[in-house]
Amino acid sequence: MTPSTVSLSAPGVTATDAPSLSAPGAVTPGAVPSGGLRPPAPRPPAPPRVSAPRVSTPRLTRALDRFLTRYGGRTAVTVRDLATARTYHYHRDLQLPTASASKINILMALLLTSPWRRLTRRTRDDAERMIRFSDNAAADRLYERIGLEAGLARADREFGLRHTYAPAGRCVDLYCWGITRTTASDQVRLIGALARKRSPLPERDRERVLRLMANVTSEQRWGISAAACEGGRLSPESQVSLKNGWLRHVADGRWAVVSVGLIREPGHDYAVAVLTEDSPSMGTGVARVEGVVKRILAAFRGRQGCATAGGQAVLSTSR
Repeated sequence: MTPSTVSLSAPGVTATDAPSLSAPGAVTPGAVPSGGLRPPAPRPPAPPRVSAPRVSTPRLTRALDRFLTRYGGRTAVTVRDLATARTYHYHRDLQLPTASASKINILMALLLTSPWRRLTRRTRDDAERMIRFSDNAAADRLYERIGLEAGLARADREFGLRHTYAPAGRCVDLYCWGITRTTASDQVRLIGALARKRSPLPERDRERVLRLMANVTSEQRWGISAAACEGGRLSPESQVSLKNGWLRHVADGRWAVVSVGLIREPGHDYAVAVLTEDSPSMGTGVARVEGVVKRILAAFRGRQGCATAGGQAVLSTSR
């Protein structure tokens, strides 16, 4: 598949990400809604090791090519099973916009400068609103706090991101962190820094970020969650932590839709990043993301599918 190419220019891009696109998820300035966060899912005892199915890269790539032909545009994907190190790349070196997925990066950069317990209440509220509700104003404030693109670049070096670049300058009509360019492999490397013990961030802060990502508002639980086994967000054996992003290019009216995160299930931690661009609508972009991640995770799980110690689970189709 040869994706089409669309360039980004400063006056021609607007990120229309977050509350304005989804009325039920909209928030107004003030405290984070009450109710708190669900506690992090306890990790179950490691199940008996089962040989992981071999993933045929050429076969999976052909399947994705066939599926994506109907959509056109550009798609980049990386999936890595952190338990087995199996990794699959689709257009590995393709750089696409992060949209609001970069809010994970902003929070992780902030925590490099100050642990969660030392942040002010206002800063904590901004962090929660930024991740759980994709609040752009909160992201702008935290982006300023870390030092804009220079602070993000310093953090990216610390986390080992080699192909992620934010535009210079302060935010003007969301022309800043929302059009950061990245690769899917860089985004999976960032998720790995949250899931692995060997990380620049301490465990308490890593779990805090994953907990926020596991508690995004219900209207924003689409994306990689489509490949989770049923109950993946709620059961003590499985959890999905994600951050989605979407933006519409003013120049051509087409959409970039992104979903990044971690799918935890017994014996496996799947770090996933799906980046898409040039969809005619946000809904089409979501369908691309979900169709891609379902096919890849099906290949990773093999015939066992979503089988768990408790029996055969079905694949979740909810958003």
